[in-house]
Amino acid sequence: MKRMTDRKIVLITQRTRLQDLVRRYNTVGQARFYIEHHGGDFADYEAEDSTYQAAVAAAVSALECCGRLQVVDRDYIGNFLFGERDLVVAVGRDGLVANTLKYLTSQNLIGVNPDPKRWDGVLLPFAAGDLKTVVPETLGGLRRVKTVTLAEARLSDGQTLCGVNDIFIGQRTHASARYELCAGGRREIQSSSGIIVSTGLGSTGWLKSVLAGAAGVGRGCGWSAVAEPAAAMPWDARYLRYAVREPYPSKSTGAGLVFGKIEADAPITVTSFMAENGVIFSDGMERDSLEFNAGAVATVGLAAKTGRLVI
Repeated sequence: MKRMTDRKIVLITQRTRLQDLVRRYNTVGQARFYIEHHGGDFADYEAEDSTYQAAVAAAVSALECCGRLQVVDRDYIGNFLFGERDLVVAVGRDGLVANTLKYLTSQNLIGVNPDPKRWDGVLLPFAAGDLKTVVPETLGGLRRVKTVTLAEARLSDGQTLCGVNDIFIGQRTHASARYELCAGGRREIQSSSGIIVSTGLGSTGWLKSVLAGAAGVGRGCGWSAVAEPAAAMPWDARYLRYAVREPYPSKSTGAGLVFGKIEADAPITVTSFMAENGVIFSDGMERDSLEFNAGAVATVGLAAKTGRLVI
C-alpha cells in the first residue's frame, strides 16, 4: 500500500461499555445475563459497540493510506512516547480527546465522533469518513488549529500533572480535605470538599455545576440578589478559575477564599494538612493522580504547553 507520507499517525481508541462488561464477566452471554437480569436493555450496549467498531474500522482504513499507523488504547497513552511530528487521531467520546491532549506537546489532535446520534461531540468535529480529507489537509498545513489552554499542578518534589478540563485537589474519599490555600497574596486554612481549578475548555463542565449549585443555594435562602455566575471562558483564555467546594468556616478554618482567577504570573499554592488519602487528579481520571498528603505543597497555574485541536 502506497502512503502519502512516512509520518506516523497515532490512532487513540477506547473500550466500549460492552467490552468493559465482557472483561468483567468473561463472555458476552454472561454480560447479557447480568444486564437483562437487572432490567437493562442489552441491545443498546450491542448497538453502541457495533457503531463504534465500524467507526474505528473506517478510521483505520482511511489512515493507513495516509501514513504509518499505530493504534493505541486509551489505557496506555500515559506511558506512550509521542513523536514530535506525529499526528494524533482520537475516536471516542469528548473525554477521550481531553485525556489525550494532556499527554501531547506540540502534536495536532483530530477528534472523531463515532456516534453523533449518541454523543454531542463538542471536541469531536469530524466523522470517520471525513478523515480521508481532513488528514491530508492537516498534514499539508491547510486546516485551522485551535489552541487550548491547559492547567498544571506542580508538587514541591517536582512531580507534575496537567489538566485539559480541570484539576481537583482534595480527598479520595468523601471526608473533608484540610489544607492551606494561598491566592492573591492571602492565605487561609480551609476544610472543604476540595478545590476545582478549571480551564476555559472545562468551564462549562464541573466549574459550571459548582457555580450553579452555589447560586441555587443562595436563591433558596432568599438572597434575591444572587444570580448564577457566568462560567464560560474561551478555550484559549490565558487564565484559570478556582472554586472551593463546600468550605466549612470554624474556629480554625475559614471560607474567605472560595472563588477566584488564576493569572499566568500569579498561580495559587496549596499546602496539604491531610495525613492520608490526599490526591490531585485531572479530567476525572483519578487513577492517574498525584498523592497529596501532609507536607506536600502544590503550585497550580497555567501549563507552559497548550493543546492543539484541528477544526
